[in-house]
Amino acid sequence: MQTKKIFASIAAGLLFFGVAYFYIGFTKAALLGSIALLVALWSSEALPLGVVSLFPIILFPACGILSTKATTVNYANHIIFLFLGGFLLAIGVEKTKLHLFIAQKILDIFPKTPRGMIFSLAITSGLLSSILSNTTTTLLLISIAVFLTDHTGLKMRFALAIAYGANIGGILTPIGTPPNLVLLGVMSESNIETIPFFTWVMLTAPLVLFMLLFMAFLLSLGTQEIAIERIKERLTLTSEQKKVLYLLFGLVVLLLVNARIKPYWNGLGLSESGILLFFGLILFMPPLNVLKWEEDFYKVPYAIIFLFGAGFSIAKAFAHTGLADDIASVLLGMTDLTPLFLLLATATLITFATEITSNTALISIMLPVIYSVARQSGIDETLFMMVATLCASYAFMLPIATPPNAIAMSSGAVHIKDMLKYGIVLNLVGIAAITAIAYFYWRYFI
Repeated sequence: MQTKKIFASIAAGLLFFGVAYFYIGFTKAALLGSIALLVALWSSEALPLGVVSLFPIILFPACGILSTKATTVNYANHIIFLFLGGFLLAIGVEKTKLHLFIAQKILDIFPKTPRGMIFSLAITSGLLSSILSNTTTTLLLISIAVFLTDHTGLKMRFALAIAYGANIGGILTPIGTPPNLVLLGVMSESNIETIPFFTWVMLTAPLVLFMLLFMAFLLSLGTQEIAIERIKERLTLTSEQKKVLYLLFGLVVLLLVNARIKPYWNGLGLSESGILLFFGLILFMPPLNVLKWEEDFYKVPYAIIFLFGAGFSIAKAFAHTGLADDIASVLLGMTDLTPLFLLLATATLITFATEITSNTALISIMLPVIYSVARQSGIDETLFMMVATLCASYAFMLPIATPPNAIAMSSGAVHIKDMLKYGIVLNLVGIAAITAIAYFYWRYFI
């Protein structure tokens, strides 16, 4: 069965290459074929996730897409060290069993039904990711969510509620996710008046509320008969757990103080990657001494780190081969469409393109192009670029699409087929919701 899946994946890659070769040439076709192969292998789980994620290091130089050096450097992107710090914190929480204490407190506060827990996790994740980065939020919550139950199906839904909630809530403020900051940067460079912080919140709040409620409802379908077992023993904090809890509290405070809220507060200017890595490494140091290198470092999910290296490599290849420019030319060819259909086409293109590459990298490439398309089509540039930016965060189908999706995969509770099943529905609903809200609401305020 596994061999059949591998050959089917290779056939998919060759098919994409063969069709594309006659239209865009060898190098770009090889990139599309390589991406098709990777997505097919990831989706079918024919090979381990980490193994497939290292394939670009072989495929891209062999096909003349990128050199080995240009490919491998993406596996040391600064975002990866943010992941590493977050994973170390999660290992510390699990090792000290702090997650059991926190899970007990959550079960005491929120409704004890699966649906109640899914809604509470989704809303908590969404609200936190509007202040902290969606990556940081997911890293902080995921290790707790999967320990709320032993039921496999519920674990999967809880993990997805955290990840999808972070994706959805990240657009609520300009600081919630990197693509939002990229948009503000492009607007500033293009001499366009940037959207004030509270105006942004006013514009995005209806979309975030609708998507959070719909997502939680979707994930809760079929869970009515499942019971969540209470933790019967009343737990008290041990000294080791207190150390980790105080460390997490200090981390959250520092992240909040470091957050930039223009024009009111510029933050401390510290790197979030550096902050999380530092706090993760503190667990190895006295007086904490919670983690031991020989015992605990192997628990880091390196497959997810390699997965994001593959995503950054694909983004680099898109720009290097000119395939990103070809996608832009497709948009330029749509300028004869009515504004509503042009917004819908843009939302669809960005949402599904984001599934196979880094959302931050994609939006960095595409925003200048979308600015040009908007000017030619007569649509307000800010409206058009904001639709594209938010769609870059609303990709729910593949782990490579956004950092929260990848972190959900790292929990071990989620398989790609689960993410595909729920993700395609959320992608389509998100596209429709963003387009409708932009056309019937935003354009009167932007």
